[in-house]
Amino acid sequence: MFGKKKNFNSARIDTLIGQGTEISGDLVFSGGLHVDGKIIGNVNAQEGSDALLILSEFGHIEGDVKVPNMVLNGEIIGDVFGSNRVELAPKSRINGSVYYNLIEMAIGAEVNGGLVHETSENLAPKRLENKSNETKTSAPGELATE
Repeated sequence: MFGKKKNFNSARIDTLIGQGTEISGDLVFSGGLHVDGKIIGNVNAQEGSDALLILSEFGHIEGDVKVPNMVLNGEIIGDVFGSNRVELAPKSRINGSVYYNLIEMAIGAEVNGGLVHETSENLAPKRLENKSNETKTSAPGELATE
């Protein structure tokens, strides 16, 4: 809020998947990836990279997304793992859980799943075995906290 905000709009884009393009299969990238098309498969940044994914309002991903930095304004059907920063723009629609270190969510963004805060060191796939026996409930209008 008071810190210096990184401007993702001026980020370098190395790869563009245009509107009308469909990719079937997993995608691994480094640098910047801008998606206006459709990806059916997982999207992963190279290990140790400071990659950026920009998903436009026309973009669609069916699979898990594991990228350190992302600006999402399209639809994702799958879990999202952002080890650094996740920005959900007004037209973003996530059908899955979002695992994040830092998150910014605009009015109009939808997440049909969980929001799970994790530090970048332990941001990893779901650890259901530790939480499978725990049930958190809350009264209407209240948030369940851990």
